[in-house]
Amino acid sequence: MTQLLERPATTDPAPPRRASTRTTVVWTLLGCGLFLAIVAAAHNLRHGAVAERIKNPAVTGAPRPVSPLFGDPNWIPKMQIGTVVMMVILATVFVVLWRRHPRHPYLLMTLAVTAIVWMDPIMNWAPYAVYNPELWHWPETWPLVSLSPTVEPLIVVGYATFYFGPFFAAMWVLRRLQRRRPVDSFLWQHPLVSLAGLILVIGFVFDAMLEIFLVRTQLYIYSHVMPFGSIFVGKPYQFPLLWESVGVTLVMIPAGVLVFRDDTGRSVSEKLAQRARVLRHRPALASFLVMFAILNVAYLGYGLMFATIRWTKAATSVACPWPYPEAKVYDPQGFYEKSGQPGPYFAGNWSGWESAQSGRPTVSTPADGGRCAPNDR
Repeated sequence: MTQLLERPATTDPAPPRRASTRTTVVWTLLGCGLFLAIVAAAHNLRHGAVAERIKNPAVTGAPRPVSPLFGDPNWIPKMQIGTVVMMVILATVFVVLWRRHPRHPYLLMTLAVTAIVWMDPIMNWAPYAVYNPELWHWPETWPLVSLSPTVEPLIVVGYATFYFGPFFAAMWVLRRLQRRRPVDSFLWQHPLVSLAGLILVIGFVFDAMLEIFLVRTQLYIYSHVMPFGSIFVGKPYQFPLLWESVGVTLVMIPAGVLVFRDDTGRSVSEKLAQRARVLRHRPALASFLVMFAILNVAYLGYGLMFATIRWTKAATSVACPWPYPEAKVYDPQGFYEKSGQPGPYFAGNWSGWESAQSGRPTVSTPADGGRCAPNDR
């Protein structure tokens, strides 16, 4: 990792090292702020279906109508502990590398990718991503958080490893392919296009493997999917393979391309910031802002793709049976009720004009009970 972070040597003289009181104060304030943020998060976190808008009052506890992967009921605590351990390791490595290579593009991108988590509730709403209420999560009544169909879990803070990770594998492959090709080949003449193509392939495979595993453990589900391009359609672990695994690369690709450096050691984001004349005297901050802005646009593109599926009501296949009975059935368009899944139902927020409809439609259970009826399980 240290070698990856090193820049090519330049003729610019190294800036003098200055150990100032101001630097110490800044790091102290940042440490105190982080500590207070952790305390505030711990104070507000909760688990289970708590808010009235999602809680099913007829169910006590968290029974599961279907067994998770390998019949292991402890996937949720394992994943949450794993996330905490991963984030501690990532934060430690980040601090160590920042002290050795301050303001390096890879480190700035790690911050930028983590920062887009603010849009996660919207991106859970668009593809019907319903998280297990047993996860530690933010209060369901918070305005932005309430856009998630059920809960907004803490584990999404691990975005950096998910969206930025494929870049390192793609870069490794690109360098080895270039060694076998002449310098006038496509790989050398068009490295950004080549890198983007590799991230598309690697990111697709990485996402498919990871998400199919997570859905099988009941960490979350895609409650509604469009049958075309999806796998395990109608099962509790149905997965929109084509749409999701391609969609996430809309963020992975710019995350990788923006940190690609030319022979001078300058990254694409640095050059874009320079051309835009953004904060010319703060190049690192300018580079970060370019990364953050582009990633937000890319993430919105991902959400727009799924929102289009929602607006056209093409996501007609529902995950049966509903796996989280302690929560009401998320049924914004009535497809669960049409399929015979017993209620109670809730439409969630943004179920009106945002979903190209005037609220949850009035539907009725089919005469034959439907495929989600309890006696058909």
